[in-house]
Amino acid sequence: MTTETVTAEAAAPESALVVPAVRLAVDSLVPHVNRAMNALDAAARKVSLEAPLLELVRARASQLNGCAYCVDTHTKDALEGGESERRLYALPVWRETPFFTARERAALELTEAVTRLADGHVSDEVFARAAAEFEETQLAELIWAITVINAWNRLGATARPWPLGA
Repeated sequence: MTTETVTAEAAAPESALVVPAVRLAVDSLVPHVNRAMNALDAAARKVSLEAPLLELVRARASQLNGCAYCVDTHTKDALEGGESERRLYALPVWRETPFFTARERAALELTEAVTRLADGHVSDEVFARAAAEFEETQLAELIWAITVINAWNRLGATARPWPLGA
């Protein structure tokens, strides 16, 4: 693995961050698919769901998938959208905290189930809890949002096509 060393701005001058290099620029190597993916992403953002909820979903899926670029992007987007640092820090342990509403919990539970399909199908119980919090169209929008971020995560975690700087 090739890495770059970058001096951390907030750290002492002798400290350095190790920044993984881009593995494969899949977006520029296959631009027609990249354009289609960007169009799908744009379509999945034209929804009635509240933006802060969607950023929590995107950040949580990205954490589970180990996509550093997407975790960085969606936590920054969440903060810029007014999300609290405390809730973002607690996102990996959301079940154990009082910081999330029933609606957010249902969305996060569905996000985890969809993201972890290899561990088993989305259960009827998980689906029912989400269906109880979201009207039918919003539930479909949520499922699309989860699907799209999982696709981005797989690109990011596998090819690491976008640089993540200090």
